[in-house]
Amino acid sequence: MSGSPIEAIDVHAHYGRYSRRDGGLVTGFMSATADEVVFRAGRFGITLSIASPLEALLPRGGGDPVAGNLDAAAVAARLPALRQYVVIDPRLPETFAQAEAMLAEPGCVGIKIHPEEHVYPVAQFGGPVFEFAARHRAVILAHTSEQNSLCSDLVPFADQFPEVTLILAHIGNGWDGDYGHQVRGVLASRHGNVVADTSSARSITPHLIEWAVREVGAERVLFGTDSPLYHCGMQRARIDQADLSDDQKRLILRDNALRIFRGKLG
Repeated sequence: MSGSPIEAIDVHAHYGRYSRRDGGLVTGFMSATADEVVFRAGRFGITLSIASPLEALLPRGGGDPVAGNLDAAAVAARLPALRQYVVIDPRLPETFAQAEAMLAEPGCVGIKIHPEEHVYPVAQFGGPVFEFAARHRAVILAHTSEQNSLCSDLVPFADQFPEVTLILAHIGNGWDGDYGHQVRGVLASRHGNVVADTSSARSITPHLIEWAVREVGAERVLFGTDSPLYHCGMQRARIDQADLSDDQKRLILRDNALRIFRGKLG
């Protein structure tokens, strides 16, 4: 492998079938088994991937988080290079019960919420998720920033529950074409418990990652790929080739994740 020798941790991965109601070629292109995701990651020096199952999220409004969580728990127990996010839909009590049990297992290291795919406004339904996460001092990875999942709606919950670390996914993503939602969300947070990940396709935009680091500091940016929806090697190369110092790259690619997940990735 060429590029940086840093062993990276991907804090935003998936596995399974990419299911959209319109189908087409993209379904095959963006689908991969957990074994495939781990294999691809290893080719580019990504030694650990934290994943949620696409079955739990897709198709929009029709995913099955209960079945997906059960499958992810089995996959995480089988694959040493993969950890699980337990997916919570706040309207499904079963997902809270699953999270209660799964967060006690070594393979499950955090909570995933996706208000867009589950079709609920996080401003209305996010409170119980953050209250639950606070009791477990858990990390929440949240999809942002479309109209159900605005960073400006998520950050007040993180302010209310400082025990929770909130990862705002997809630096540069915005339903309105605004690339700054996640960076402003990190800056607006009151307790330093909000960070953002690089998993947006927009990360390839020149200067975006470097700008985010200048604004919030490398300590609050984490490496994510959104694999298998995006090419994990491309996402890795974007950080390796960024106009950043080696120390900043190490923080983004690995050290921040080790700190934020408090020893659960060892």
